[in-house]
Amino acid sequence: MDTQQAIAPSRAPSAGVVHINIRLTDGYSIISNRLSQHRDMSLLAIGLGTHIQSLPAGRRIGVKALAAIFPESEARIAAALRELEHHGFLRRTRERVRGGRVATRTESYNHPEAAARRAEAGARTGAVATSARVIDPAPAPVRVPEREPAPAPVPVPASEPPVAREPDPVPRLVPPPAAPKPPPPPLPFPRWPSAPLFDEAARLLAGLQVSAPLFALSEVDVERLTPGVAAWLERGVRPDAVRVALTDDPPVPLRHPAKLLRHRLIALLPPPVPAAVPVVPLQNCDDCDRAFRSPVPGCCGECRDVRAYADDEPCLLGA
Repeated sequence: MDTQQAIAPSRAPSAGVVHINIRLTDGYSIISNRLSQHRDMSLLAIGLGTHIQSLPAGRRIGVKALAAIFPESEARIAAALRELEHHGFLRRTRERVRGGRVATRTESYNHPEAAARRAEAGARTGAVATSARVIDPAPAPVRVPEREPAPAPVPVPASEPPVAREPDPVPRLVPPPAAPKPPPPPLPFPRWPSAPLFDEAARLLAGLQVSAPLFALSEVDVERLTPGVAAWLERGVRPDAVRVALTDDPPVPLRHPAKLLRHRLIALLPPPVPAAVPVVPLQNCDDCDRAFRSPVPGCCGECRDVRAYADDEPCLLGA
């Protein structure tokens, strides 16, 4: 008599989910873990993608049709459809149907990477077949004439050893005394000159001798230096700051105050004031009447997604 062996029952895990599975014979769909366990999509997009892959071909999957079944809003459903389309599980194309109408064909993919590789391989095969039909016949071989042997070298009598020559002295690159000097850099000039700006700059230069007696300028010097001071004032520098920057710590003795002012106006020129960032105005959405920022009126982002997946035209589901 055979001895009966006892089989130990399988132990359930001490923590985590426990699967109680029953063999299904009808009413089920095969869903890839690439969708059900996707880490970069929201749970709403994963659940909606699972629902779409369980539908028969030809079922309408527009926003309004899905919102009539599920409790989520049209905006959330449109966002989930956009996620599925971004990750390759949905693809929308426009094609003509009977009667000349244009319909949106939505294709559902359970393995986007494999589908992309298959499409790429098909395109490559078609390209190879096309190129094989237009291959030119091989050209006839070209005969290369044989090269004649080179003549034997003729012996050359030994000559006298070369005499070592001293290297030529390197010329010194010294400019001649009468070499022309480079022109001085130009004086700054305001980008938007105006009469009030030039008047204020001229008053500032004429009043330098009050706070700094060494900087007594002639009328000609004031006229020549006025555009440079106007460029400083245009860049937002206050008149007191311009006065300090031009007259602070002069050399002793100061022989040419106008030349020193011109040098400082060029060398110490501050950067221009950065342009102000334009403020995008608030608009009211034409559909939901919520506020959003946009340079032109229209619809907000969520309502644009709803319109993109609207049911105004036929939407075919292709597996």
